[in-house]
Amino acid sequence: MKFSALLAFLLLFNFGFASTATSHENLPKTFEELIKSEEVKSHEEAAKVKAGESTFNPVPVIMHHIADAHDWHFWGEGEKSVTIPLPVILWDNNGLNVFMSSKFHHNEAVVESNGNYYINFHEKVYKTDAQGTIHPHVDEKGALHLENEKPLDFSITKNVASMLLSFVILILVFSAVASNYKKGNVVPKGIAGFIEPIIIFVRDEVAIPNIGEKKYAKFMPYLLTLFFFIWINNLLGLLPGAANVTGNIAVTFVLAFIALIVVNFSGNKGYWGHMLWMPGVPVPVKLILAPIELIGIITKPFALMIRLFANITAGHIIIMSLISLIFIFQTEAMSAGSIPLALFIYCLELLVAALQAFVFTMLVSLFIGTAVAEHDHH
Repeated sequence: MKFSALLAFLLLFNFGFASTATSHENLPKTFEELIKSEEVKSHEEAAKVKAGESTFNPVPVIMHHIADAHDWHFWGEGEKSVTIPLPVILWDNNGLNVFMSSKFHHNEAVVESNGNYYINFHEKVYKTDAQGTIHPHVDEKGALHLENEKPLDFSITKNVASMLLSFVILILVFSAVASNYKKGNVVPKGIAGFIEPIIIFVRDEVAIPNIGEKKYAKFMPYLLTLFFFIWINNLLGLLPGAANVTGNIAVTFVLAFIALIVVNFSGNKGYWGHMLWMPGVPVPVKLILAPIELIGIITKPFALMIRLFANITAGHIIIMSLISLIFIFQTEAMSAGSIPLALFIYCLELLVAALQAFVFTMLVSLFIGTAVAEHDHH
């Protein structure tokens, strides 16, 4: 799937990632003016595309699709959209402020909470005043940013809500599996009949070969949770309107960080001895290899983080890019090629969802096996 990640990057690069340049002059002074200026710009770009003066730029649509949000949007636009509001939880100098994201009114309103005023601009919450005063800034690429103060944001965003949903699914599924065995059923029935072969596969093909028969058992709960958490979230991300959880670098960072802690806290004396002061190696070489091995402690989980993030994100970008070809060429005839290709990639993503969960779990178990292995002393 490295090729798919590269292809996704090239697609975005060719479509033009840079934002439309914004003049330093006549910058909006209030949030209301900013929203109006963006609406005008959007209508102007749509008119140019319709008139054939420019091509459709799919980048904003694609980035909106794979990005996190303060509400869960399924379909539609404006007042006709189908959206589930989510809790917005903010902390600033004035304390805690909690309200529903519906108060933002499709990100076009100034929200008042306990005497504080907030705006939501491109899914980032900023502090403002009752008039919605903003402090815009245009960078060297022409992209507009706000320099308003930002509160600490602990909101239940779309990705967080999706993860909570996956937790509920995990609890329900494994509670059903556990109850099946509590009833004394020798042959698993129902959902247990589907889950048991997967558990046995993780045990016999992942944990035991990499960690060993004597030490694998205590790591099985972690490895099973890791595998099913990634797999379920990968599958949920393929549903229409779903969140892109495992395509979020923050989520994969946390998974990789937990793996880093588990691996290195499980390491025995032999593991650290062979890493910091390799037996049988000349001292000058040890001084060179030790820093490299220490750097490897960070690079291994970093590779896990990037691999999962890039491959899941690449699948979403490729599917959206293929569908966008219809609007770029402005002809329904393009759908004869783009839709079948998008469906093929979508079906391929069903395989990738399980494959990436397997690869992540396999590599973590391999790192654990290296850390707990008994080394011969030279």
